[in-house]
Amino acid sequence: MKHSVHESILPRFLLLLFGVMCGATAVIMIKASDEHPFLVASYRLIIASVVLFPFFLRDLQTYEGKYGWRQISWAVLPAIALAVHFMSWVVGARMTQVANASLIANLTPVAMPFFVWLFFAERVNRQEIIGTLFTLAGLVVLTGSNFQLDKTHFTGDLICFGSMLAFAMYLALGRKNGGRLSLWLYMVPLYFMAGMFSLIGALFVVNPIKPYSLHNLLYILGLGIIPTVFGHTILNYSLKFFRGQVVSVTNLSQPLFAGIMGFLFFGEKPRPIFYLAAGLILVGIWIVLNASRLHYQASRVRS
Repeated sequence: MKHSVHESILPRFLLLLFGVMCGATAVIMIKASDEHPFLVASYRLIIASVVLFPFFLRDLQTYEGKYGWRQISWAVLPAIALAVHFMSWVVGARMTQVANASLIANLTPVAMPFFVWLFFAERVNRQEIIGTLFTLAGLVVLTGSNFQLDKTHFTGDLICFGSMLAFAMYLALGRKNGGRLSLWLYMVPLYFMAGMFSLIGALFVVNPIKPYSLHNLLYILGLGIIPTVFGHTILNYSLKFFRGQVVSVTNLSQPLFAGIMGFLFFGEKPRPIFYLAAGLILVGIWIVLNASRLHYQASRVRS
């Protein structure tokens, strides 16, 4: 039984890591693009929904139950949360320091237990708490030395905190809704609605009817496919098999992937402290994953 548990968890965890790596590419393409961030958020989500629409139609044809407005409505709240996260993080990040925005945005594992308990009645166990603390310690080592609290950046910090809560709620709702529908029947309407909500928000600050440069269009297309179609979709898929804390803590390895890609694409050499932070984050992920494996074993024994 132990061997079979490892076989079932390892491929799915490697897929989760691949999704996190895809998500980490977003900062590279956003940094390289100079298009308005609200429009980028909207278009990447709409592109993702268009790319995945054939899978939606395929699953719709084979869906045995009734699929209508009630099933679509399950994606409304997570779509709003995702749109709020995408837009508010950019606003907050521009009103505070980069270190503040990065640290606050990655506090998801702190908020995640509340949301998975609220929506899914799932409690965090002791090992998951220990693993989360290791990972957060790595994050603090990575960004905490530059973190500053002052009145000037308080509003930006607060907006980033709200953005983090929106992302945690989006993931927790994915954990709740993932068992109700197939992945594509859930994610495609979610992406489309989140894209439209973001576009409505963009209308208040920028006119979307304008010429777009080729390099911005290519980066938007890349954002729609790599960190959205692959990154966010894999995160939601993984929530079908892993506890919420495993996904949220593993997602904290994004700064590690981003640091590596920053070096490869922009020549940004990581500071020595990066390697200490990476070690703490990886140890934390291993502890949380091991806790999930033990939980899975116990549930198999009980069943």
